[in-house]
Amino acid sequence: MINAQLLQLVIDASNDGIVVAEQEGDDHILIYANPAFERLTGYCNDEILYRDCRFLQGDDREQPGLAIIRQAVKDRRPCRQIIRNYRKDGSLFWNELSITPLFNDADQLTYYIGIQKDVTEQVQAQQRVEQLEVQLAGLQAELALLRAQP
Repeated sequence: MINAQLLQLVIDASNDGIVVAEQEGDDHILIYANPAFERLTGYCNDEILYRDCRFLQGDDREQPGLAIIRQAVKDRRPCRQIIRNYRKDGSLFWNELSITPLFNDADQLTYYIGIQKDVTEQVQAQQRVEQLEVQLAGLQAELALLRAQP
């Protein structure tokens, strides 16, 4: 078993953002954020703590992944989705968000652990592949038409 000091060092050294939130009504209030979360979002702890984590979505609340996350929270089960989030400076990043509920010994939901991973480069690469596939299909259709002409 590792001690609390080593665990803190591990969390602080993580490249991915790690937060702890507690449920307060319909909100999930952040009570801890590691340094990687601060670097990822551009917010310092004083600006993050005791806020609901939805602030990272800005006005972009109609994302398919968010409905899946909301259902997982309602069902009190873990979930992983890629969603659009926004840094303090307003710039978009694609966030692979993993949430896990924590229960106490009495099986009461006490906290959520959130892990954020910036997957912007991967999402942009996938979007570019999809664009190129559409272009290729169009070119193949044009070529087929040219070959079919007498």
